[in-house]
Amino acid sequence: MAKYESQVKDILEALGGEENIDKATHCVTRLRLVLNDESKVDTEKLEAIDIVKGSFSTNGQFQVIIGQGTVDQVYREMIAMTAIGEASKQDVKDAGSEKMNPLQRAVKTLADIFIPILPAIVTAGLLLGINNILTNEGIFDSELSLIEMYPQWADIAEMINIIASAAFTFLPALIGWSAVKRFGGSELLGVVLGLILVHPDLLNAWTYGDAQAEGTVPIWNLFGLEVEAIGYQGQVLPVLFASYLLAKIELSLRKRVPDSIQLLVVAPVALLVTGFLTFIIIGPITFALGNGITSFFIWLFDVIPAIGGLVYGALYAPLVVTGMHHAFLAVDLQLTGSGNGTFLWPILALSNIAQGSAALAMMFITRNENLKGLSFTSSVSAYLGVTEPAMFGVNIRYRFPFICAIIGASVAGMFIAINSVLATSIGVGGLPAFLSIIPASWVPFIIGMVISIAVPFILTFLYGKFVAKPE
Repeated sequence: MAKYESQVKDILEALGGEENIDKATHCVTRLRLVLNDESKVDTEKLEAIDIVKGSFSTNGQFQVIIGQGTVDQVYREMIAMTAIGEASKQDVKDAGSEKMNPLQRAVKTLADIFIPILPAIVTAGLLLGINNILTNEGIFDSELSLIEMYPQWADIAEMINIIASAAFTFLPALIGWSAVKRFGGSELLGVVLGLILVHPDLLNAWTYGDAQAEGTVPIWNLFGLEVEAIGYQGQVLPVLFASYLLAKIELSLRKRVPDSIQLLVVAPVALLVTGFLTFIIIGPITFALGNGITSFFIWLFDVIPAIGGLVYGALYAPLVVTGMHHAFLAVDLQLTGSGNGTFLWPILALSNIAQGSAALAMMFITRNENLKGLSFTSSVSAYLGVTEPAMFGVNIRYRFPFICAIIGASVAGMFIAINSVLATSIGVGGLPAFLSIIPASWVPFIIGMVISIAVPFILTFLYGKFVAKPE
């Protein structure tokens, strides 16, 4: 008898039988399944199986959390015991996409574009945090920055700043690479498109407002049509729409142009047409749209910061469950690209901490040794910015920890919004998040961190100890 044969049979039965599974694959910790009918899943029975640490549905996939190492064995035994057959992650993604509505597909597209570039953005955020410590006043001295106290560190700080800011300076190139690849085109052309949009001969987008007020915005005259020669530094929407157009033009040309002359025709024509249409139509429209979205959030957090912080703190974790939180990454990047900093990302960091605190409280409530271990390890993961194990393995599984975490995140979010806490960049969304916060906001942010640790922990502990009393 195979090691996990009994558990696999129980999993199949809880999922509605082998015939309810359309496609199956796995990642490091989870079975990733596309089901014919998710309403047939018996969640309680599934999560009562000893090797199952939780389950959730997202992006058209039903995912069963098993754990690193074990999941590979369980998947192999499932494939051997059934006629489901192996599938690649892409097969499962494609099958899952067919089951999503248009909004879900749009959000998934954003996730597919932004997730591959997150390591570069987060790394840049951490390095900018180090630069903040070196160059900001009031950290080590009330009036002087560290490099003013020790000038020999000035050049090191400048080098760190160049290394750190590169990802944000050339953000359109990163997005162009990932977006064109997602839309089926050549990612190299996406990089070139992104670099075109931040060409140094164009007016820098960060100085556009001043140049417009002074009447000094450079103009191209295209046979009587006047086009502003501006770059799109820190902008997200122009390169997203332009990348989609570039990929579609490239794919269309590749179908029609003979192979012998594709090198001479496809890339030059695709870039030329996309470039002209971007500077004439796509850029101006999306530039205004992106600035409008940014202005709305700035207005909300300026006029009624308490409501803005409370609502975003309450909604972020549920958005993670649906996968829609990826849509706000574009807003964060737009806000940081404006040079003023983002007030949304600090709330994200506190929401992650709150989920970790609720999971940690479960370790002191439950008598189940497996749950104790999962609660502790998943809380550490959440404190370091990865909330999936805590949310899906513990908090949502028992519901009340998830609600307690949302309450804590709401209160903490409201507090830091009232105190105008800003992040200069996107960093690690957990305890190390303070590195990305403007040093002048460290004190209120750290108080927010204390709230997001204490409130969910105390609420979860008290409710679990005296009301829910989980096993």
